[in-house]
Amino acid sequence: MNNNRRDFLRMSAFAAAGLSLPFAGKASSLLAGFGAKQLPAFGIQLWTVKEDMAKDPKGTLKKLASFGYKQIESFEGAKGIFWGMDHKDFKKYMDELGMKIVSAHCDTNTNFEKKAAEAAAIGMKYLICPYKGAQKSIDDYKRFADEFNKNGEVCKKSGIRFAYHNHDYSFVPMNGQVPQDVMMDNTNKDTVDFEMDIYWVVAAGIDPITYFKKYPNRFRLCHIKDLTKTKTGHESCHLGKGTIDFKSILKAGTDAGLKYYVVEQEAFTGSNPIESAELDSAYLQGFSY
Repeated sequence: MNNNRRDFLRMSAFAAAGLSLPFAGKASSLLAGFGAKQLPAFGIQLWTVKEDMAKDPKGTLKKLASFGYKQIESFEGAKGIFWGMDHKDFKKYMDELGMKIVSAHCDTNTNFEKKAAEAAAIGMKYLICPYKGAQKSIDDYKRFADEFNKNGEVCKKSGIRFAYHNHDYSFVPMNGQVPQDVMMDNTNKDTVDFEMDIYWVVAAGIDPITYFKKYPNRFRLCHIKDLTKTKTGHESCHLGKGTIDFKSILKAGTDAGLKYYVVEQEAFTGSNPIESAELDSAYLQGFSY
């Protein structure tokens, strides 16, 4: 009996046995996931629930933990990266919830050294520049690269890393050059990483996989956000309800060095931020590639 035949009979026996067990209803899904990989862990960017965080930071974080999120990525709002708490108190609360703050979007032009030191003190991995906006000249993006290199050195001194988060504008060619490439080619790979917002790459008409392959080990974080077409363009939607092929993209990204997977749900017509966070967590808990 050849190996293929033996494997087929073994799996058939497993399936038949599964139908008689208490989890019979899950047997098919177990088989479907046989040999598949799940994400090692995933987090959520707090921008997803920004209104709720502004009203009740601790209560909102507790809800996110109950949904299954183990990691969070913060952002710098009116109450700061740590939402009115001391950085050590924030970490203590994260510990109580069984979560970790791994990164934060922040203003890199104000007290950046202090932010890096505080982030490092509580075990964070990254501080991230979230946005620069479309520019008039490719030279502007070269200046950004110089700025990112300086930010990377500041973070390195504290023992963490710096990254830049893209939008669609950085993939629009200017004078025969692509701004995203200019920034990546002119930054120090030893100190500067990138956070790929998959939604915005797709919205720009670019295949994320081509960038993972072109720049291996440069995209260490990603934003997982789905896209649906509208009559006037596109908008965000709940994970699994849009057009983005996350199985192929996240596999390629993981193979190319992705380490952190962060949900970022933009509001859309009829959506509720907390409900969106729960639905997106449920999707990723059942996700495999």
